[in-house]
Amino acid sequence: MNTVNIGVIGAGYWGPNLIRNFVDLPKTNLVAVADMKQERLDRIAQMYPSIKTVNDYRELFNLGLDAVVIATPPATHYMIASDCLRHGLSVMVEKPLTLRAEDSEALIELADRMGLTLMVGNTFEYNAAVETLRKLIADGELGEIYYINAVRTNLGLFQPNVNAMWDLAPHDISILLYLLGKEPTSVSAQGGKHVFKHIHDVVFMHLKFGENLQAHIHVSWLDPNKTRKITVVGSKKMAVYDDVENLEKIRVYDKGVDVPPYTDTFAEFQCSYRYGDIVTPHIQFVEPLKVECEHFADSVSHKTTPRSSGQVGLRIVKVLEAAQQSLDADGTPVGITPTIDTLNPENVVNLMHSVGLQTPATNGKSRHLNTVSRQ
Repeated sequence: MNTVNIGVIGAGYWGPNLIRNFVDLPKTNLVAVADMKQERLDRIAQMYPSIKTVNDYRELFNLGLDAVVIATPPATHYMIASDCLRHGLSVMVEKPLTLRAEDSEALIELADRMGLTLMVGNTFEYNAAVETLRKLIADGELGEIYYINAVRTNLGLFQPNVNAMWDLAPHDISILLYLLGKEPTSVSAQGGKHVFKHIHDVVFMHLKFGENLQAHIHVSWLDPNKTRKITVVGSKKMAVYDDVENLEKIRVYDKGVDVPPYTDTFAEFQCSYRYGDIVTPHIQFVEPLKVECEHFADSVSHKTTPRSSGQVGLRIVKVLEAAQQSLDADGTPVGITPTIDTLNPENVVNLMHSVGLQTPATNGKSRHLNTVSRQ
């Protein structure tokens, strides 16, 4: 498959950005756009006269498409995505993948059974600055990671059907999972309902990644400043990623504290503080959404698993579900069970061994391990 024929479902806030990128990509042919509001379609038709516009997304099923991109309200993701998959179309869904983990699991199983690509639109996983930060952590440049603090605040945009956590936190959760390569073991969340008494407009989340590594996420629709910042504190160095910054998006601080190994008296107990250079890594920046769209087209064309696969989307939804449970219980910590990637038998085997389960005999060719027995 050389050119991927694509349709976009949803032309509201984010849809036009997706449309622009798929129009510009040489390897994709944007055939049609679906939206329930005619004024949105009229605007798209004026900008791109060659693109077909329809009010009912189901009309896309008869246009010879290979894939669709869904940029509709989160509550509709599962219904539309499952419908498209059943009609033989690969799917990219904007975050969050669904509002329930069981729905995400159902989409993963359906896409696998149909032999189709399922991808979630975690744009920051395709951000060159995030990739640079991930490499700093993986290469040990920052040392042992002590904690990560993420802040994503602005004045608005209020959403009628999801709270600030479901709207904003998927970005930071996806970044954390990508940077650390692991899932949190538990999460707690507290917040406030200020403007509308039925919806949280500010939330503070605390995530534990094992015994010593923690992360904090602050999201808000009620803040005077637009902030998109992640601070990573390590034993050797510290790094700050500021997405709002135009030029120096990442700064690495050679700062830290060393404790003397042994002291005889309290007077001798003096921490050694290190104040070194501040380094700004060079980042060859390309629009992350363009990279994401191109990656989706490549995954569909070559039938490869995308970086932000359905499994990644499921992990994020599980964290959000647990955080919502904690939020409703005024901050009570909620445990998160590990996600088994059933599309990767090696991952299944490793996780089963870690919890004391015996794996059944396989011929090495099966994509799923459906039977387990306790030792």
